[in-house]
Amino acid sequence: MQAAAYGGCDEIILPAESPGFFSLYCIVRSAQMGLLSGLMGNASEVNVDELEDEFKDVLAEGEQIELAFKLIRDLIIFTDFRVIFVDKQGITGKKVEYHSIPYKSVTQFIVETAGLGVDDAEMKIWVSGQSQPIEKEFKGGTNIIGVQRALAAAIRGKK
Repeated sequence: MQAAAYGGCDEIILPAESPGFFSLYCIVRSAQMGLLSGLMGNASEVNVDELEDEFKDVLAEGEQIELAFKLIRDLIIFTDFRVIFVDKQGITGKKVEYHSIPYKSVTQFIVETAGLGVDDAEMKIWVSGQSQPIEKEFKGGTNIIGVQRALAAAIRGKK
């Protein structure tokens, strides 16, 4: 299949056996996430240099972005101090929610990967002083293990 016909995918992989439903995987080797990959909900790592200017007003003085993942319009940003969930809301995405969680406040977290017949993955983060976790849902195909690894490394380094 030609990549250009499928929203910027560099390669399309069709599984040899499909368990009753059609699925395909979009491989994007370029720096930007392809349209099809984005529509499928895949989280991709973002070049932090591209985000520095966009989020300069959100970051504290001296705070540095270390890693970021893009999920369609939303972002998960790992800085040297906190994780920021950026939720662009509405049709235009002009309304934005910034949910900041300092690493030192995280007491535990759970990552639940998608299973057979379940498309979504889930992350729950418990913050000191709150009885209920912060819950974030990720669409099927999200690199939830990459997000989990980044959060674990950040917490380990900040305790």
